[in-house]
Amino acid sequence: MEHSRILITLGMLLLAGLALDALGRRTRLPRVTLLVTFGILAGPSVLNLIPVAANDWYPLIAKFALVMVAFLLGGHLTRSVITRDGRHILGVSLGVVFLTSMFVGLGLWALGIDPVLCLVFAGIACATDPAATEDVVRSSGLEGAFPRILRGTVAIDDAWALIVFSLMLAASYALGGGDATQVVGHITLEIGGAFLLGAAIGMPAAYLTGRLKPGEPSMIEALGVVFLCGGLALELGASFLLSTMICGVVIANIARHHTRPFHEIESIEWPFMVLFFILAGASLEFSAILEIGLIGLAYVLLRALGRVVGGWAGGRVSGMDRLESRWIGVALMPQAGVAMGMALVAASAFPDRAGSILAIAIGTTVIFELVGPLFTQIALSKVKASQTSETD
Repeated sequence: MEHSRILITLGMLLLAGLALDALGRRTRLPRVTLLVTFGILAGPSVLNLIPVAANDWYPLIAKFALVMVAFLLGGHLTRSVITRDGRHILGVSLGVVFLTSMFVGLGLWALGIDPVLCLVFAGIACATDPAATEDVVRSSGLEGAFPRILRGTVAIDDAWALIVFSLMLAASYALGGGDATQVVGHITLEIGGAFLLGAAIGMPAAYLTGRLKPGEPSMIEALGVVFLCGGLALELGASFLLSTMICGVVIANIARHHTRPFHEIESIEWPFMVLFFILAGASLEFSAILEIGLIGLAYVLLRALGRVVGGWAGGRVSGMDRLESRWIGVALMPQAGVAMGMALVAASAFPDRAGSILAIAIGTTVIFELVGPLFTQIALSKVKASQTSETD
């Protein structure tokens, strides 16, 4: 693609994002849903307004956006938040991840689905889309315990999801006669390496950050730390999301002026997010919804049920407010990039089942990426309305 067309496409996509942001404010629709819908309609599968070559940008832009989201989510897990809400965050995250996995795995098995596919989708179902959830929370303007717990849950949710997915994949390997120890070794590197790398980058960054004045130097410093951490994670085979999240946690809890790097990232994040969501929509084929079949429909319903029940159970066991427990699982519906990454791993592990795995994963991702943010916004609105009525 010529440089002029690249600049024109980027400019038009950013302006479209601005218009859709304004539309979201007027209609109260989540801007994530609007951006993804626009991407689907403008993409190759419908109107074909976005150049096909633009899809080549998506993997890189997605990583730019997601490392910033993960870093910001890690920044919310400060010592005060962990002390105040840690029990709720742990309870909800464990409840949602493990009950979702159980509902999907056992539910599909009860329908007579291939046990290998049951285990694979039981692992994939655990993942949550951190970018969509974070954006809806931020645009809602809601403050207090519920958004703190929601952000904290999303931050550690994918760590649990990676562990569960790895166990399910290992079990699938064993069921199919493969070497499960290879999978366990890979996930140990992915998760353990992420913790070590995030801490190794975060510790010196925490002591050095804040010594520069706010503004351009601090922005360069923050972006340098985030991109270095994410890039090294990709190079070493560790989880780049988990690495940058741990880096954010370390900086938020140790740095003297810990808010500066997070404010700097927030100030530059949104243009990347606009491109990420639009190109995510453009990369999805809306027709895939028609191809998910019985397994895909069952997966959608079982995952949604697991989220709601898991959030409620985890919230109540951890002593969370009754109303907030009822809605926290609903707020955790979005699912996108992490789930697709898991599906690609599973497809490469089971090439004879790759067609079914990818078709169902793509179709259900379209559904959850479109309606998931709507459920998150509904949950936030219900909690906000309750808080407003209590103060009146």
